[in-house]
Amino acid sequence: MIEITPAIALDESEIVERFIRAAGPGGQNVNKVSTAVELRFDVRRSRALPNDVAIRLMKLAGRRLTQEGVLVLVAMTHRTQERNRADALDRLVELIRKAAEPPPAPRKKTKPTLASKTRRLDTKVRRGGIKAARGRVRGDD
Repeated sequence: MIEITPAIALDESEIVERFIRAAGPGGQNVNKVSTAVELRFDVRRSRALPNDVAIRLMKLAGRRLTQEGVLVLVAMTHRTQERNRADALDRLVELIRKAAEPPPAPRKKTKPTLASKTRRLDTKVRRGGIKAARGRVRGDD
């Protein structure tokens, strides 16, 4: 069991890992060793996540979520499988923790104060004066 929050714990059987070859430079090691990790987590079918957390997680996942509701994370920054595996798992846990946070309270609408309205109008008048002074110079004679 992987503990996310005191209320949420994931079963390791819900996470599917596949090792693939990493892309990019790296010489012979990259060409012969599968060090990159593709981690898959089915958000829709997970029994560990409450419904509201799963919905927020699907919104947070963005392009990393397939149409079937599977979250796919690929980690290939490190040279070893173990570090890539830990990196992918840490990213998954962090995403779920962020989704488990309650949404912020809605913003209360307020009206601008009289002082802020006055400041705004004063700066508009000042700016208009600067722009008016840019015109052609007129001779008084």
